Amino acid sequence: RHSTLVEVYTLNLIKRNMKPRVLFIMHMPPPVHGASMMGEYIHDSKVINEAFDCHYLNLTLAKDINDIGKGGIRKLIVYLKKQIQIAKTVKRIKSQLCYLTPNTKGGAFYKDFCTLFLLKCLGQKIIIHFHNKGVKSREGRWPDKWLYKAFFKNIQIILLAPPLYNDIQKFVKPEQVVYCPNGIPQNVTYDFSKKRNNPFKLLFLSNMLREKGVWDLIDALNIVKNDGYSFHCDYIGKWSDIAESEFNQKVKHKNLDKYIQAHGAKYREEKELFLKQADLFIFPTYYHNECFPLVLLEAMEQGLPCISTNEGGIPGIIEEGKTGFIVEKHSPQQLAEKIEYLIDHPMICAEMGKAGKEKFQREFTLEKFENRMKDILKECIASYKK
Repeated sequence: RHSTLVEVYTLNLIKRNMKPRVLFIMHMPPPVHGASMMGEYIHDSKVINEAFDCHYLNLTLAKDINDIGKGGIRKLIVYLKKQIQIAKTVKRIKSQLCYLTPNTKGGAFYKDFCTLFLLKCLGQKIIIHFHNKGVKSREGRWPDKWLYKAFFKNIQIILLAPPLYNDIQKFVKPEQVVYCPNGIPQNVTYDFSKKRNNPFKLLFLSNMLREKGVWDLIDALNIVKNDGYSFHCDYIGKWSDIAESEFNQKVKHKNLDKYIQAHGAKYREEKELFLKQADLFIFPTYYHNECFPLVLLEAMEQGLPCISTNEGGIPGIIEEGKTGFIVEKHSPQQLAEKIEYLIDHPMICAEMGKAGKEKFQREFTLEKFENRMKDILKECIASYKK
């Protein structure tokens, strides 16, 4: 039914020599994080720009990763200017659809609620794309529960994975939701014949935040060391609420300085080199906004088995026991057991990496994401026209 509707609407547009006009209001770098990276991919997508008459506005207010969530007069002024720009653009281009990437809770949600309310007042058809979560944590609070009811009324929602529906199910009907997993550029040809490192090489890649599981991994590696295993773990990521001196002090305190090394932020070829040299990727996150971490896709692209947690949409990425393992949050003992198992079973470790690479190619390439997004937007426009 949806497919027929899309085809009829698209043919009518072709006859009139028109493309559907879409206004994308979304986050783009800097700062660099999952939502902004996906925004940049959409902005640069040949598939999407050829399918639609695209117009783009950047929703970002933060200067860098440490500025996210903070207030201030500068941000307020920039925000008000952006609202004026949005109103002027909407009136000028007369789009068939507005695509918005809002936040889910707190002051950032109130800000984005005002943006969405403005779009509704201007008569726009809206689809929102969540790259974060947190509605459930505030669904019973006043005035949030009333704002959520108004926010989710008469809009379509894109989620990254089915496990994330639980976060919004009190306010959103299943038929309002479509799923579009993230994807990243495919540019790696992995050599599965490469020999395993000696010692076994582990990799952590993320901003150096406590909630990303930095300390949990150190505690797990301390267990692995005390159990007599040989390994080396590289930590790659920008220093954030964990300082380099604090990290090194803890590593030294646990006598892990021969096993662990932090390298700070690495990008592009330097980051890719660490991924290529690793045997196992570990990401024990409990980050409150974690939804669909791109670092897991980067690791799978390189043929690495992954160990992560049951946070957000991660169970939709890692297939338990097939492409890696999912452990409970704050569980260094479980984490250590899975690491030791993969060190002890090199063939299984390699098979998991290969299965992860194959799943990446099937589901998580940028090409797959772009085509999914194109189809979703076309169906949304057609359904609003019905």
